[in-house]
Amino acid sequence: MRTANGGQPAGASPPASPVDAGSPMGSERTEMRKRQTCTGSDAPGSIPGQQGVESRGSNNACCFCWCCCCSCSCLTVRNQEDQRPPRASHELSTDTPTCEESPTPTLEEVSAWAQSFDNLMVTPAGRNVFREFLRTEFSEENMLFWMACEELKKEANKSIIEEKARIIYEDYISILSPKEVSLDSRVREVINRNMVDPSQHIFDDAQLQIYTLMHRDSYPRFMNSALYKDLLQSLSKKSVEA
Repeated sequence: MRTANGGQPAGASPPASPVDAGSPMGSERTEMRKRQTCTGSDAPGSIPGQQGVESRGSNNACCFCWCCCCSCSCLTVRNQEDQRPPRASHELSTDTPTCEESPTPTLEEVSAWAQSFDNLMVTPAGRNVFREFLRTEFSEENMLFWMACEELKKEANKSIIEEKARIIYEDYISILSPKEVSLDSRVREVINRNMVDPSQHIFDDAQLQIYTLMHRDSYPRFMNSALYKDLLQSLSKKSVEA
């Protein structure tokens, strides 16, 4: 039905395209439009999905974005943290190497260890073997503390002494440290008072107490341990063969 002005009735659908979408020609044109659309979105230099990522990045939604792409700002921050330079060389540490540099002990030296604890502790080789034994008893911190105190005594620079004393205190004296050594309350009180202005001898009393503890407690067990006996037997056998 036509209106008075000869036009289409209101609400009537427009006339169909000369080429129906369902015909082969219509499907080809539809496919061409799809390809053109894809070609426009995949312009040279663009990455699929990049625009969506950039828009999310501009909204600072990094920590909540669902993507795991490299342009995510939270990953960028983490990469920057991983690339931070190492700690400055002036930041001291009391970390002791796994073992001190020392020549292989001789049969005479190892035999002398059984004569006194002093003979054992006076040589790097003796301290290395004894420290290995302490590690099996989970008391290596006693030797580490003693060695750190020995290193502190060699310092003359006041600022270095203060810094090393602070590190030793945090590592071996503080009750919060997992490597805390066993000291009586009197020695701890003296150390706490002297930490205001520490000297290279601030831990002398504590060092002597730990030395005595190792002598009386760990040293007898070390002399009866398989570690010491096997070492002594090995050196004795080499001496006979030579």
